[in-house]
Amino acid sequence: MADPNHKPKLATALHTGDDVVERRTFRDYFIILRERSWIALPLALLFAIGYGYREMQVIPLFSARATMQFEKPDTVVAIQNVVDTAVRSDVDMNTHLEVLRSSMLASEVRAALTPEEILILKRAIMKRSPPGTDPANIGVDMGSMSAIPSRASFIISINVTHQDPEAAAVIANKYVDSFMRYLFTKGSSGNQTAVQFLTLQAERLRLESEGANQGLQRYMKEKNLISLDSSTNLVTEQFKRAAGLREEGRLRLSQIDEKVRQIESFQAANRNLLEISEIGTHPMVSPLNNQLIRLRQELTLISERYLELHPSIIAKNSEISVTETDLARSINQAVAELRTRHAEAQQNLRIAEAEYARAEKAQIDLTETSIAYSSLKTEADTKEQNYRAILARLNDTKTVKNIENVPVRPLDRATINPFPFSPNKAQITKTSIGIGVIVFLAVAVGLSFVDDRIKSAWDVESFIGADLLGIVPDLGSLKDNEKYSLLTQERQDLGAEAFLGIYSSIKIRSKLDYPKSILITSTIPGEGKTLVSCNVAGSFARHGRKTLLIDGDLRRPMLHRHFSKENEAGIIRWFDAGADPSRNFEQDSNLGIVNVAPNLSLLRSGGRSKSPTAILEHPSFGSLLDAAKHSYDVVIIDSPPLGAVTDSMLIASRTDEVIYVCRFNRAYRKHIRLFMRSLRDGKNEVLGVILNGISHRRIEYYSSYRYYRSYKKYYGSQS
Repeated sequence: MADPNHKPKLATALHTGDDVVERRTFRDYFIILRERSWIALPLALLFAIGYGYREMQVIPLFSARATMQFEKPDTVVAIQNVVDTAVRSDVDMNTHLEVLRSSMLASEVRAALTPEEILILKRAIMKRSPPGTDPANIGVDMGSMSAIPSRASFIISINVTHQDPEAAAVIANKYVDSFMRYLFTKGSSGNQTAVQFLTLQAERLRLESEGANQGLQRYMKEKNLISLDSSTNLVTEQFKRAAGLREEGRLRLSQIDEKVRQIESFQAANRNLLEISEIGTHPMVSPLNNQLIRLRQELTLISERYLELHPSIIAKNSEISVTETDLARSINQAVAELRTRHAEAQQNLRIAEAEYARAEKAQIDLTETSIAYSSLKTEADTKEQNYRAILARLNDTKTVKNIENVPVRPLDRATINPFPFSPNKAQITKTSIGIGVIVFLAVAVGLSFVDDRIKSAWDVESFIGADLLGIVPDLGSLKDNEKYSLLTQERQDLGAEAFLGIYSSIKIRSKLDYPKSILITSTIPGEGKTLVSCNVAGSFARHGRKTLLIDGDLRRPMLHRHFSKENEAGIIRWFDAGADPSRNFEQDSNLGIVNVAPNLSLLRSGGRSKSPTAILEHPSFGSLLDAAKHSYDVVIIDSPPLGAVTDSMLIASRTDEVIYVCRFNRAYRKHIRLFMRSLRDGKNEVLGVILNGISHRRIEYYSSYRYYRSYKKYYGSQS
């Protein structure tokens, strides 16, 4: 038996109680990213493309830049009543900057705009407005202006951003012109009478123009006018629609009138209403009529066989009577529905007539309204033109006054830049790529902490704290009679080489000499412990060790099928026969040990048991294993999974060593750690873990066993 004080080296090095110190290399993280790229990559693309698409949908912004230069002051102006506008300190420069940023100067820029320039400023908004929107109802977009002084110079840059490139250039140049006019006015010491007079006149005309426009807007609001052309089109469309509805109502009422009169004439003549298609095809009448016809036909048939008082005839007559009553009720209901539709058609026609009358009156009223609207529009346009004319005169007067006293001049006029600076496609692309990479890494690495299933050699050695005995590739392409006998048939392929490597690992890690017993188990069903048991036993037999393979799964025995044997003898039959360990072990017919390959024998379960713990706990079972070890060098026991039943723990208490089988991406690490701890607490020598079911493509990514690729090339060249 194993030394009870012995613990696996890796477990001792990496465990402190139940805690595990996780150390992952760059290769481990590469494996994590590769394994979870199927979900991380789509999510990363979704976030990256979504962010890029959203940022690209912002309204494009264009920039324009104009510059002004202040002249360097050479003399000191000390004359009283003369304003010195030269820049002599940082305070002067900051003062000019604040003037440029002030709402006062913005108002002057707005007032200096010509009608053509106003249309340019409105153009970007009009493009996004609904068709037919009146430009007069759209506000003037002045964009965003910033005044920036150039360091260690007398130059100021006027930067303007706007949704229209031409509008940005217009606003930048207007700010330069308005600022220069401000300095002209500030530096003037002459008579201001003309400027004041023109200013008062401009203000008066502005108020008159605004009053005329407001009167026009009030009139349009009172008459509910969007614009004259739009209102005309709207009223015309309403009139056409009302006329169409009226004609449609008349036609509908005429059709229903005809059907109602037909029903009344049939009722007056006492004719069958079923002859009318509207009644005969009604969804409630037609089935009942067909049923009545069928019942009468059936009555005719049975009347030929029975007398009138026969129960069948009486029942059929009763059924016909009920059907006739239902049919009459359905006909009355169909007639009532038609009359209801007639009343609805009359009501709809009355509504259509009223709508037509309203539309006709609205068309007459619109003709009268258009005359008054044209008069008010002409008055508003005239006053607007007068205001623009006096405003232009005022601007010219301010511009030419004392121009020689202003120490500033435009340096570079703003030009149209047709390329938007926002959205910044290059920056958005870089940010989208960065978001995609972050999301990809976050999802992939995050899922590695959520997904607790066994996937790699790191999971086995670093997290579980057990030795990795070897990796078994996916053998799904092989037939059952081939993959369960890879070693006994002395095949030379990837699977056989994997089990030979496992045999070497077992031999190196085992501290017990022969004879000995080895239990092979797993966490859950379907992890391949039976496959591993057969081929590990075959590897010992292939190396000359007399080996006994025992089917310890008494609930669902499988070994006899893989070796094409009947399960008529074995452990259960031996136990039922008295479990006599004194008899010749190999010759006991109840045990029925059979030789399945050179140096390899099989002890079957001998049936199935619903309560195998009674057998496994019995002292005779321990005596059976001891007898097997006296006759064989190695006893391999294929047991049930630990996570399903407790049978394996009972068997483990009577064996020398344990091999744990884990299938790739199947069992959870926390469960395996729990069962490993239980085995070690029971003083079992756990040799290590065999990782099973990894595809050939994944082997070199999920382990350091890169020789698999060279193995195929090597043996392929020999063949």
